[in-house]
Order: sequence, then C-alpha cells, then structure tokens
Amino acid sequence: MADHPISIQLFNETSSSLPLDQNTFQKLAEGLAAGENCSFRMLEAVIVGEERILKINQTYLEHDYVTDIITFRYDEGSKNNIEGTLYCCWPRIQEQADEYGETAEKELKRVLLHGLLHLVGYKDDTDEHQSEIRAKENQYLKELER
Repeated sequence: MADHPISIQLFNETSSSLPLDQNTFQKLAEGLAAGENCSFRMLEAVIVGEERILKINQTYLEHDYVTDIITFRYDEGSKNNIEGTLYCCWPRIQEQADEYGETAEKELKRVLLHGLLHLVGYKDDTDEHQSEIRAKENQYLKELER
C-alpha cells in the first residue's frame, strides 16, 4: 500500500545499548503495514528513561506513573501515510522482560509493535481491546521470526 519509503528514525536517549536497530524497527513497521493494509509515512521511536516517560505521561496524559510506551499520532487519521512518535521506556521494558521471562529484545519488539498498533487505531482501554492488541502483537512477532 505504501508508494513511498517510510521515514524511520530510532533515537536512544539512554546510556544503554539497545538490542535492536533501526532496520529491525523498519521491518516491524513494514510487516505490520502489510498485515493491516495501511501505510506509514514517518515514524520515530525514542528510547527514554523513567524520568522522561513520567514527565511525558504527566504533561500530555495527566497520568502520574511510569509506563512502557506512549504513542503520539500526528496525521489526520486515515490508514494511509500514518505519522507518529513512540516514546519507549527502556528500564520499564527491561523489567517487563524479566517479569514475563522474555529477552529484552523480544519485549522491545512487542512494545514497538504495540505502539504501531495504536497508531493504526487499536486500543487497549478494555479487557477485550487488550486481548485483541496482544493477539496482534503475537501475530506480528511470529511473522518477524519466520
């Protein structure tokens, strides 16, 4: 569906080295775009620490807690040429990886997919929506492993 390359950038604002790179992020986005019959124009993933994610959560969402990802969409809401930024909290992602018995790499991929699914229109505000978005995350993680 995309008639132009996706502009993708991965920024790491932490002092940690990440277990994935911009090319992997691009593969996640391209696979999801094909599966959801949509297109991305511009995507940024910004890997941040707990202090920064907390500040974003307080400022923009009026939530006073650390979370794994906060997603902002900038375009007009169609399924074409989606633009957005994913703020991912690296310490939280590492905690979740330990909690779920997963590698940090796989948990980061899951969180990035979660943010991309939000950009496409999926929600996680109810138990039913959470089950649906989790199933989609699993689907795209499996496809990436093929």
